[in-house]
This record gives sequence, structure tokens and C-alpha cells, in this order.
Amino acid sequence: MEVKKPENIDEYIGAFPADVQEILEKIRAVIQKAAPEAKEKISYSMPAFEQNGIVVYFAAYKNHIGLYALPTGHEAFKEEFSIYKSGKGSVQFPLKDPMPFDLISRIVKFRVKENLEKAKKK
Repeated sequence: MEVKKPENIDEYIGAFPADVQEILEKIRAVIQKAAPEAKEKISYSMPAFEQNGIVVYFAAYKNHIGLYALPTGHEAFKEEFSIYKSGKGSVQFPLKDPMPFDLISRIVKFRVKENLEKAKKK
């Protein structure tokens, strides 16, 4: 069976139960506020925000929200991430726990600044 890939973030969010949709919309709003010039897109079938390159991706799963701030964002916030399951470029925020919206905002701001600095060097 072929699963339809979302064409935009609204479609992506709309595919989840209402309680998860609410969390995803809040994460989206937090990212938009932290990176108002970033453009939304779907990349690797996940919501992504792009400004001078990818800022972050996020995705919903059965038991968690995954945030992908690429290895540099994860390295910079490794202490805060230590309480979550994480990998080199991902962190999992359990759905059963309150979402760390302030942390997500700080990560996004860090990545926007990082991408801007890289763009200036080019």
C-alpha cells in the first residue's frame, strides 16, 4: 500500500489525531515566531523550515515528537537534551510529557543565526 506523501505542512498535521495536531500546530507557531523569515516546506516527508538552508525539521510519531536541528543544533543543546532520548541529529520529546516549547524556540533561533553566519561566509 502506498502512503500519500504530504504536499505541505497543513496536510502533514491534518493526518494526525486532534491532540497531536494541537501539539504540532503549537510547535509550528513557536518555529514561525522564532524564525519569522523562514519558509515552510516538506522535506523527507517531514515539515521543515528553511532560511539560508534548513533550520529544523519536526515530525510526529506514535509516542513522541522528533525534532531535527542537524548535528550542530544538537551539539549546542546537548545538556538540555540529556533528559530526552536523542541521537546525533535528533531528539525525541515524549507526547506524554509537556512539550519544551521554550527550548524549541531557542534551538530555532540558534540555527537561524548559524545559517546566517554560514551564508555570510559564502
